[in-house]
Amino acid sequence: MQVEYFFDCSSPWTYLAYTRIESICERYSAALIWKPILVGGVFNSVNASVYEQRANPIAVKSAYYQKDLTDWAEHQGIVIGTPAVFPVNSVKAMRGCFVAQEKGLLSDYVGHVFHSYWTDLNDISKDEVLEDILDKTGLDRIEFFQKITDQAYKDKLRANTEELVRRGGFGSPTMFVNESDMYFGNDRLVLLEATLARGVD
Repeated sequence: MQVEYFFDCSSPWTYLAYTRIESICERYSAALIWKPILVGGVFNSVNASVYEQRANPIAVKSAYYQKDLTDWAEHQGIVIGTPAVFPVNSVKAMRGCFVAQEKGLLSDYVGHVFHSYWTDLNDISKDEVLEDILDKTGLDRIEFFQKITDQAYKDKLRANTEELVRRGGFGSPTMFVNESDMYFGNDRLVLLEATLARGVD
């Protein structure tokens, strides 16, 4: 079995899913396929209502949203704060996923990006913030910044984003089990795990 994980580090719910997705796949011997995307590109294509909700929030819903996020973070033992810059331009960080993947450091890199933005509340669009992440991950700064400006890396990120839209996705995180069975959102990992469990019975 395989699980495709379409993700953008600019989403707090995706951070929550990140903390569990690897252990779930390991538990059921499912291959985990990482698919970095730009969630803004997905919203622009098929889910523009997100922008309307941000522009005209419903007070009671917003209050519950924050409680729900805090409850999940405490449940999973991580700290999710409120970054000063939100939404953030994550394009450099997300292109960088492909560089980290080439070095076998993708999970570590993604974890540092999530922690820097959502826990330390840094602006991950800034080069100096990315440099600190690279140092913690063990990635070469010069190689990283050269590669993320290369057209091939831009195309990889665009291709994943367009693929998610084409397959019916509308946000991050989105997971597919065995290519066709889609799950959206951190809370759907429970259902995803149940599917994997049935597959190994």
